[in-house]
Amino acid sequence: MTEQETVTAALLVIGEEILSGRTQDENIAYIAGSLDRIGIALSEVRIVPDGIAEISGAVNSLRQQFNYVLTTGGIGPTHDDVTTDAIASALARPVVEDDPRAIEAMRECFPGKELGPGLRRMARLPEGAELVPNPLSGAPGYMIDNVVVMAGVPLIMRTMMDNVVRRLDTGTRVSSRCIRVDAVEGEVAQTLADLQAAHPKVRIGSYPFFEESGYGTHVVFRSKDVDLIDNAARALRGALETSGTRYAEVSASAEG
Repeated sequence: MTEQETVTAALLVIGEEILSGRTQDENIAYIAGSLDRIGIALSEVRIVPDGIAEISGAVNSLRQQFNYVLTTGGIGPTHDDVTTDAIASALARPVVEDDPRAIEAMRECFPGKELGPGLRRMARLPEGAELVPNPLSGAPGYMIDNVVVMAGVPLIMRTMMDNVVRRLDTGTRVSSRCIRVDAVEGEVAQTLADLQAAHPKVRIGSYPFFEESGYGTHVVFRSKDVDLIDNAARALRGALETSGTRYAEVSASAEG
């Protein structure tokens, strides 16, 4: 694992159940936070159905745009789990049936259990793939080229992601600061627009909230340079004091 100035990633969420609304995705936030903490910017999230052409096409498009493509879903034991076939197609690799490393991992997880066709289906890997361990059910994810393939089941995905982040090239960490402004978002919109124009190297976001005491806006500053955040936050405080708007510092942190 090495550190670079800027490292980007895309996430491909695979599954008809997500698109139909039957299942609510629980993985995006965990993956985004895990990447952010090691300085990798999650730049795009795409959702596709369980189809070889759809998955393969999305992977080939995304892997040319970003340093990493992470996928979730479609590596289970049933007929509609076609992610491995799609990844192999996208990378022009053959599929290895009954990968001995995957078979051994599942046998260790379920000693004495007969590995029938369903379980063995989860031991199919594109040639050249590196395993991502799955201590919960044995069936591994894998990494190949700049593609990371993980399970869609949230608990299993998290154990895989915790292993994956130790193996990725990292980027410069992003720092952030949040200021609570006691004004509705519309009242400070122009101030924030002027602030963003004056501080182009700081990403400034506004997030309205409502409490029993009234409406307000959280203003979040994000940058790899803490000094630039300090300058932008100082400018906002000055503008708010001039207008008589109350504010409070909420947090300042190095994300990662």
